[in-house]
Amino acid sequence: MIEWIVPIAVALIGGPLVVVVQKLRDENTSQHAEARALLHRVADKVDKVDDKLDGHIAWHLTKPTRRKKSESQN
Repeated sequence: MIEWIVPIAVALIGGPLVVVVQKLRDENTSQHAEARALLHRVADKVDKVDDKLDGHIAWHLTKPTRRKKSESQN
């Protein structure tokens, strides 16, 4: 008689647990997808700042240097 009660008890307890675990897994997957998208946007913005900084440094390296008034008078 107890032989058929154990599988039923396991199913009644285990079934809802499996459903909860699966929902948490789906939620975790969607959160990871959102995080990846945000990281991609941040990486794009960092690349843009890097390009601007490279251009600014290049400008400093190639611009003509100004002499002070005291140097030009000598």
